Amino acid sequence: MRIIVTGGNSGVGKETATALAAAGHRVLIAARDFAKSERVAAEMPGDVEVAHLDLADLTSVRKFADSVDNVDVLVNNAGVLGLPLTRTADGFETHMGTNYLGHFALTCLLGDRISDRVVSVTSMNHMFSRLHLDDLNWHTRPYSKWAAYGQSKLAIMLFTDELARKGVRAIVVDPGGADTNIARYSTGFLGWSSGLSWLRNFPQSAETAAASSIMGVTSDLPPGTYLAPVFKQFGKPRVTKRLRKAADPETANRLWKLSAELTECDWPART
Repeated sequence: MRIIVTGGNSGVGKETATALAAAGHRVLIAARDFAKSERVAAEMPGDVEVAHLDLADLTSVRKFADSVDNVDVLVNNAGVLGLPLTRTADGFETHMGTNYLGHFALTCLLGDRISDRVVSVTSMNHMFSRLHLDDLNWHTRPYSKWAAYGQSKLAIMLFTDELARKGVRAIVVDPGGADTNIARYSTGFLGWSSGLSWLRNFPQSAETAAASSIMGVTSDLPPGTYLAPVFKQFGKPRVTKRLRKAADPETANRLWKLSAELTECDWPART
C-alpha cells in the first residue's frame, strides 16, 4: 500500500512510518522540516519518500494535496502540544489549526484519491475537554493551552465519526503516553521536562506507542473504530468505546460544517 504519514519524521509518526516501510509498504513522510525528513528517511528500511507539508498553513496543505496522485492510507499523525496562544497562517488557534483543521482540509482535499482508509491520532486528553463551536479558535474565552490541545483532539474524534458516516473507513487511534518531542515548542515545565533523559521512554517508548497507529493501518477494522491502550497511557491497543461527547452525531455534523466553512474544503461529492 502507499501510505502518507504526516509528522512522520519524529516521535510516534517516525516509528509508525519505519514499521510500515519495513513491512513492505510505500511510505511518504509529509512534514514541515523537509531536511530533517530526508535525514530520517535515509535511515529507514524500504521505500520511503519525503515531502514538505505545513499543516498550520492551508496554502501548504493545498500545494501538498495537489502533488499527490493516489494514496491508499492517510495517517493524520502530526501534532503540537503545550503552546501559548498563537495563530496559524490562516488565523486559527495553533493547536486547533495544526492538530485538527489542517488535517481536516488535507483529508478532504485527498478524499477522491484515498482508496482504503484514514487513520487519525487522538489523545486521552479529549476525555477531559469540551468543544466550543461558538469560539473554536479562542477569540473570546480566556486561553488555556491544555484545554486547547484537548479540544483539538476531541474534534478529531468527532471528525472521524462523521467521516465514517460518509462511508469512509475512518479509524481513530490513541498512542497513549510516549517519549516524543511533541512538546518541543512549549514553554515552562513541559518544555523543560521534555529534554530530561531520566524521563525517556516514560510511560512507554515511541516505538511501543506506535502500535495503535500500525494496528489502525493494517488491521481489518470497521469504519469509526476507536483504538486506545488498555491502560489509556500504556498497554496493548484494543477497540475502545467512545465517550458520548466524542460520538454525538449532531455535534459532529455541526463541527464538520464549521470546519468546511473555515478551511473552504469539504469532502468531495461522489458521483
